[in-house]
Amino acid sequence: MPAEYTQSDQFRGARIHLCDLSGLEIRDCDVTGLKIVDCYGGNVSLGGGFERVVVNDVDVTAYVEAELDRLHPNRVLAREATSAAEYRAAWDAIEKQWEETLDRARRLPEAKLHEQVDGEWSFVETQRHLLMASDAWIGNAVLEEDAPYHPLGLPGGGMPAEASAKLGLTLDATPTLDEVLAPRLARMATIRRVVDELTEAELDRVCGRKPADPYPDKEYVVRRCLTVVCKEEAEHHRYAVRDLTVLEAGARTE
Repeated sequence: MPAEYTQSDQFRGARIHLCDLSGLEIRDCDVTGLKIVDCYGGNVSLGGGFERVVVNDVDVTAYVEAELDRLHPNRVLAREATSAAEYRAAWDAIEKQWEETLDRARRLPEAKLHEQVDGEWSFVETQRHLLMASDAWIGNAVLEEDAPYHPLGLPGGGMPAEASAKLGLTLDATPTLDEVLAPRLARMATIRRVVDELTEAELDRVCGRKPADPYPDKEYVVRRCLTVVCKEEAEHHRYAVRDLTVLEAGARTE
């Protein structure tokens, strides 16, 4: 059983020299200033939100972002929307891509939709996370609903278990895809109504609540909440189709 280190700062500023790190996985960590020098190996994978990435003295940050935008153009719509019309266009694209991808996912056996690829969320877990994100940023922050959180919502790994429990989330639930899609598609329909009725003045309205208790106490405007949701949708769609390709290949060989 490999060793696991969680919520620790024991490696901050450490220097690891002449060690076998094959198979090492670093997940949900702050790696600001990380340096990998004079190392070797095959099949090295790097993913996350990085301000600047340099590989063998070449800054590849702009290239990676441009290639991701080329492959997933909805990332650009989600990231650059500023007007009411642009948010509507972004949500149009998000709805269309998920409609197509859900049709694709349903062609797989249900069991495949619960499989994790390389330790990432399964397809069903991804839908649960997007449900949670839209509940928090739209249902709670923007609309101030009395009961915004659906129990099947799945928060990011940084939310403490006690905070999830306070929101009424059932983290250990094992719902089917259709059971998750019932509240997920209902929330997407709510967002559709929000963007259809959106005005420029509404975009700058300060929300009466923050998304959830773990978020810092500060002002959240409607514009920011919509941007977060659109970016979450675009990025997690990218992950979902990446892993669907693997699952489909596995289904063909079984």
